[in-house]
Amino acid sequence: MYAARTTPKRPIRRPSAELARFVAHERGGGDVYPPAAAVFRALELTSYDAVRVVLLGQDPYHDEGQAHGLCFSVPRGVKPPPSLANIYKELAADVGFRAPSHGCLEPWARQGVLLLNAVLTVRAHAPASHKDRGWERFTDAVLRALNERDAPVVFVFWGGYARKKARLIDASRHTLLESAHPSPLSARNGFFGSRPFSAIDAALRRIGEAPIAWQLDEDGP
Repeated sequence: MYAARTTPKRPIRRPSAELARFVAHERGGGDVYPPAAAVFRALELTSYDAVRVVLLGQDPYHDEGQAHGLCFSVPRGVKPPPSLANIYKELAADVGFRAPSHGCLEPWARQGVLLLNAVLTVRAHAPASHKDRGWERFTDAVLRALNERDAPVVFVFWGGYARKKARLIDASRHTLLESAHPSPLSARNGFFGSRPFSAIDAALRRIGEAPIAWQLDEDGP
């Protein structure tokens, strides 16, 4: 599930059997997003060893065709949702980003940006419907394991829900960037103007890492 060449100091346990039964029951009664094959997509694209940046979301998009296992990202052919559109606006102001027509952030994941939601599934059209069912124990364990890694990581927490996870991170060893959430309800109250992307790149340069190539092409994966 989470391939790693280096074994985490704190083993990352699989989600509980109780959680698995709950999600299976939910899928039996209606649509659940993302599709089962994409639930762990973030961890598959960005291995434990490869993580350089963690961008934490809350739970997957809950409308049809949007969620594909990466926080804030949608598959090609799906219009970028409002939060992602606001991320694109801040990228443009911060690093000169040119917004593409799509919202697929897989190229970031392939550069070491772990696009992790705290909750990995959701019932269709019912935001936060799988909150407090056990996903948080699993994703908190992922964050703790990354916190214990020898190589520094840049953790990016947007909004009150994500910022509560700051307690899991040793900010004396890792970089922790916090701000308001990019949703339309809060973006103007501390997300716009926060310049997180240039701050991420500066933090990476300080530890001898290459910055992230944020620009997304119209073509390609």
